[in-house]
Order: sequence, then structure tokens, then C-alpha cells
Amino acid sequence: MPAKGKHRRPKSRSLTRGFVAAGTGGAALALPLMGTTAAQAAPAALPAAAEKTVAPATVAAAAQKSKVTTYSVVAGDSLSKIAAKYSLSGGWKELFNDNRRAIGHDPALIHPGLELTIGAKSPAKEKAAPKKADRTAATDRADRSERKSAPAAKPATYANNLDGWIKESLAIMAQHGIPGSYEGIHRNIMRESSGNPQAINNWDINAINGTPSKGLLQVIQPTFDAYHVPGTANDLYDPVANITAACNYAADRYGSIDNVNGPY
Repeated sequence: MPAKGKHRRPKSRSLTRGFVAAGTGGAALALPLMGTTAAQAAPAALPAAAEKTVAPATVAAAAQKSKVTTYSVVAGDSLSKIAAKYSLSGGWKELFNDNRRAIGHDPALIHPGLELTIGAKSPAKEKAAPKKADRTAATDRADRSERKSAPAAKPATYANNLDGWIKESLAIMAQHGIPGSYEGIHRNIMRESSGNPQAINNWDINAINGTPSKGLLQVIQPTFDAYHVPGTANDLYDPVANITAACNYAADRYGSIDNVNGPY
């Protein structure tokens, strides 16, 4: 019995301590448990907060990415020049592929007034300097339109002789829409003056009336004044001015200097 009593007392004390622990410890444990639950719930709320912060930037980036620019081609433009202007990472090929329906099958055949759609520029592309290596030999070959529109290295020059006078006159006539050919001009010059720009007729009816025919194509002063072509010398004896005025007159009266085969 005493032995059993010893067992009971420790057990009784143990139960009491256990009860106290359960009573006080249970209450004490409730607080850390609530704290732990709250601490664990906090991370779950972070993604939502992060989404609120990131979402506007993401939307702005998407809007920037979807933004497009319309560009109207001007004289002297080429796809590579426009692509470089807008810093397109894909160069002229990207621009061509995006506008293939408007351009057609040949990237060199763009013309003034053509509307091209261009993607929004990337800030990173704007800051980055273009690399020379990006321009490949294939790009240079495809950029034919730029080379075609490049100004001539030297202005056209003409010899100071009958051949040069006729060729220069033809160039000026083309600018003003005056018809005529080298053969037609040369044929009439040889009949009228034999190629002498100082030739003058002092015996025909025009000379009798005080307005002799002069120059390569034997033009009288009133006719020269009426049909003088801007850009040429205001001198009846000037070879180029004489030819262009005579061809202008012949076009008005006969359709072309080529149709003149005798006195006119």
C-alpha cells in the first residue's frame, strides 16, 4: 500500500501539473498559434500586392508594344533608311515583311506617298548605336531604291559643237515636253545653215521685211521671242537657245521638228 501511495502521489501531482499546463499552456499556445497563422497568411497576400504594383507597368509595356506608327514615303527613301530611322531590330526585312501587301514582291519598288506601318520604337534600341555589322552585303544589294534616287555625281556636260548643242537642246526639250529627235534636228540644221550658228539670210522675204532669219535653224526674231524656252540664253544666235525655240515653234505648228522637211 505505501508503495502504491507513492505512485499515486506523483501521479496526482503529475496530473495536476498536466492540468495546469493544459489549462495555462493551452491558453498560451493559442496566441502563438494565431500569430503563426497570421504570419503564414501574410506571404499569401504578397502576390496580390505585387500584381497591383506590376500590373500598370505590364499594361503600359503591352500598350507600347502594340503602338504603331504610320510613315509616308518621300523621294529618296528606301526600306533600309526608314528601318534605321525607326531603329527596327529586323532592319529593312522586318519593315518589308510587315508591309508586304502594300509594297508588293520587290522591296526596292517603294514610291513617294506609300503608307507604311511601323512598330513602336524600343527605348533600348534608341540608345544603342547601330552596328556596322548589321548592314550585310545582302542588305546593300536589296537597297537598290536608295542608290537609284542618289543624285548624279557630276552634272551633265556637253561638247561645244553641233553634236553637243543638239544633245543639250534635247535634254531641255524633254524637261519642257517639247517633242523632237536628234535626227530630225540635225537634218533641218544642215538644210538651213549647214551647222553654222552665225548664219544669216539677207535675201529672202523675211530679210526684205527687216527680220532676217538667223542661227542654226534660221529663226526670225519675232518667232524666237514668242517661242523662247526658259532656261536658255535670250540670244537668237545662241545655238541651244536657237534650236529649242525653233523646235518649240515647230511642235506648235507641225507637231514636231521631225515633221519638218523643208522651209518652215
